[in-house]
Amino acid sequence: MTGASVLYDVPGPRTRLRNNVLTLAFAVVLLLAAYFVWTKFEEKGQWKGELWQPFLRADTWTELILPGLVNTLTAAALAAVLALLFGAVFGIARLSDHRWVRVPAAVVVEAFRAVPVLMLIFFAQYGGSLAGLVVTEFAAVVFGLTVYNGSVLAEIVRAGILAVPRGQAEAGSAIGLRKNQVMRLILLPQAVTAMMPAIVSQLVVLLKDTALGFVVAYADLLNAGARVVPANYANLIPSVIVIAAIYIVINLALGYLATWLERRSRRSRKVAADPAAAEMAGGEVPLVR
Repeated sequence: MTGASVLYDVPGPRTRLRNNVLTLAFAVVLLLAAYFVWTKFEEKGQWKGELWQPFLRADTWTELILPGLVNTLTAAALAAVLALLFGAVFGIARLSDHRWVRVPAAVVVEAFRAVPVLMLIFFAQYGGSLAGLVVTEFAAVVFGLTVYNGSVLAEIVRAGILAVPRGQAEAGSAIGLRKNQVMRLILLPQAVTAMMPAIVSQLVVLLKDTALGFVVAYADLLNAGARVVPANYANLIPSVIVIAAIYIVINLALGYLATWLERRSRRSRKVAADPAAAEMAGGEVPLVR
């Protein structure tokens, strides 16, 4: 069948016309909204050159924005690594055959997943100080991001592993693999490809949630753009626009990296599977010289 699949049929002339009309209407509405915002900002003088001038100065970037960006990326990178480890450990623990492992893991995941990140950051900083601990703003932000996003990732890991056909685990057990070997060698490699889009989406959320460090005065990108720069140059709206553009660029780069990793993973698995497929089909496997 050309141009169609089981789940999707090629649209006919009327459907194409309707889609084109809706696309045009949406584009017109979007342009009108952009024009409305532009004119309102123009009335308030937000497009004046002196408000944007600070962003043409090197010291604004080297002393304010770039240090904030480095702090944001540092917190996000550390929290991402810890959240992935947290998610992998607790996601697999929720699949354990032992009740004494499965139930506490479920309680931890559900508890942290239900609490807002902001409350976790507050709890880490102020609760730690009440307990006599010195908790820095960086540590509080990383803790909040780790336990919340790690709990969400634990559910993603659990769902990804459960999505692998049961026959894969049974085949591994049939050839004598232990349960941990089945999980490590068979289930996880297949689940990772399926989980990649959801994992990347959650990492984008994690990156954006670093902005919540603003409330505990963490010197991140948002703090630099919405507090420090406007305090020096009285240009809140231009500063927020610039910071938003930086966040967009970072998230697009993260999405592109994830897409590249997913394609590479799929390609590697396909290449690895080709010789076996050829052998099963009765063909000869070419020798690699």
